[in-house]
Amino acid sequence: MSGFSSRVEQVSISGIREVFEAAGEDAINLGLGQPDFPTPEHAREAAIEAIRSGATDAYTSNKGTRELREAIAGKTDRDNGYSVDPEDVVATAGGSEALHIAIEAHVDVGEEVLIPDPGFVSYDALTHIAGGTPVPVDLREDLTLDPADVEAAITDDTAMFVVNSPANPTGAVQSEEDMREFARIADEHDVVCLSDEVYERIVFDGEHHSPMKFADTDNVVVVNACSKTYSMTGWRLGWVTASERRIERMLRVHQYGQACAAAPSQFAAEAALSGPQDVVDEMVGAFAERRDVLLDGLADMGLETPTPQGAFYAMPRVPEGWVEEVIDRGVVVVPGEAFGDNGAGHARISYAVDVETLKEALEAMGAATRAVS
Repeated sequence: MSGFSSRVEQVSISGIREVFEAAGEDAINLGLGQPDFPTPEHAREAAIEAIRSGATDAYTSNKGTRELREAIAGKTDRDNGYSVDPEDVVATAGGSEALHIAIEAHVDVGEEVLIPDPGFVSYDALTHIAGGTPVPVDLREDLTLDPADVEAAITDDTAMFVVNSPANPTGAVQSEEDMREFARIADEHDVVCLSDEVYERIVFDGEHHSPMKFADTDNVVVVNACSKTYSMTGWRLGWVTASERRIERMLRVHQYGQACAAAPSQFAAEAALSGPQDVVDEMVGAFAERRDVLLDGLADMGLETPTPQGAFYAMPRVPEGWVEEVIDRGVVVVPGEAFGDNGAGHARISYAVDVETLKEALEAMGAATRAVS
């Protein structure tokens, strides 16, 4: 009898998309997880030049062009304090595919993946698609992930745990001490630490640290992308870095599902990574200003919000009915439960809009707060 796999039946359409569909066409969208800045001009031009020259007419290497992988290695030396061999990089169709191939290659049917709760929606879904079992781990009061809680949750069935810093949906940034501990846990318990670092450059307070820098074994796998740092969400260009043996297994999944990342996007990403970085600094400065406007507005409403140290999200604690009232007033926000059971009683707000639009949205939020208080 024709039917569907049990794996896919455990996955539903993201709650984020459901909110978008419920909102009106003229709504202010504070639910969208993408920067509102243009892709850097030099990245666009690199893609255009490659298209005109015919360089994008054929498949690239499954791993991506050598030049792109060298640019990723150079970026890692520049930004992360450790080195990556270009051979140990796979360019992917966005960070989403990088997460997918990492989980598929390392998680067997029935094995556990420890994920932050609340956390990015893909961790739970991709674990199910791989036949694994997601195990939510509660966050601290400041919405960071406690290494002690991760270590306590590890069982004989645990294959992987996920670390996301700066984090979606919380904007939380893990400390250097936390990242050292995550690396130690991966080493000592012989489990994979999957580090999602897609927002690594968008940090306002403190610094980004990767557990890869502190690992003594090859049990850390890092996922990254151009999507957020260079406002290239539509280009769908990410990558995964790991040891040679882990890259070889992930490449097996990638080559059959994707063959290679889109060639024009690879040329654009190479230019973005190796070209001028001042556009990133300007974007981060704008996000920092918007964060402060949002936090002040939420505080004036009496809403408690852990201060996001990175990314472009805030996750205030909100009264019952608040999200619906805000959406009814023409502002899209995402209910916290879309990101896990512990997200209940929160809302995720993206401040990837200009300050004037954000202030308009805050007026609607204030009215909604008064209506449900």
